Amino acid sequence: MSTEAREQAAAPRRPRAARAAGKTVRKRRSQAERSEDMRLRLVEAAASILRRKGYAGLRTAEVSKVARVSRGAQLHHFPTKDSLVLATAAHLLQSSLARGVVRARNTAAADDPIEAIEAVIQDSLDFFLGEDFAVILDLVLTGTKAGSLRGRVFEYARENRLGVEQAWLDVLVRHGLAPERARKILWLTISIVRGLSVRALWQRDEALFRELLDEWKLILAGHLKQLDGERHDAVA
Repeated sequence: MSTEAREQAAAPRRPRAARAAGKTVRKRRSQAERSEDMRLRLVEAAASILRRKGYAGLRTAEVSKVARVSRGAQLHHFPTKDSLVLATAAHLLQSSLARGVVRARNTAAADDPIEAIEAVIQDSLDFFLGEDFAVILDLVLTGTKAGSLRGRVFEYARENRLGVEQAWLDVLVRHGLAPERARKILWLTISIVRGLSVRALWQRDEALFRELLDEWKLILAGHLKQLDGERHDAVA
């Protein structure tokens, strides 16, 4: 044995814990965290299939395959097709609420209320002309005949979309609009975009939609300017 080898053999060995001290130890996930991760994988897989095939084309066996989850594990979390679909609808609507709230917070510092309206328009376009709204609409139109699925989807939509609208209403009020007027302007703006989303079912012309929405902003800017002038006249 060489001198170097004898020295290494004679050297005291560090305890295993000490040898691992310099390494990053991955925290073991709890059962609840693993369960939540699996549920998320399943609803995201279901969402991807619903976007391509709709409610009628959704097969739970395909969901477990896309999610790379065993059939038994899927049935443990979602025993029926409708339980999976409802969880997916809730996930899509909650995600749209989160995006809308973040966008509203980022717009709160805008100087011009028309800038805030533009942000409302863009947020509405992203939702109502996006794939997720098409999924929600399909669930409402082609869901179970008993109506239980339809009613729950309506409930989720109402809860989450009203949350988005409240976030934007707060922004408009902070820009100096009276709450009732801000509510009317917000409803009109969202209703225009929602109407265009229905039009897009047979004529999706996004350039034309943009022109129409820019026209609405010009009309609104003139209206707000007139109201501001009337307020100044009343004070004078």
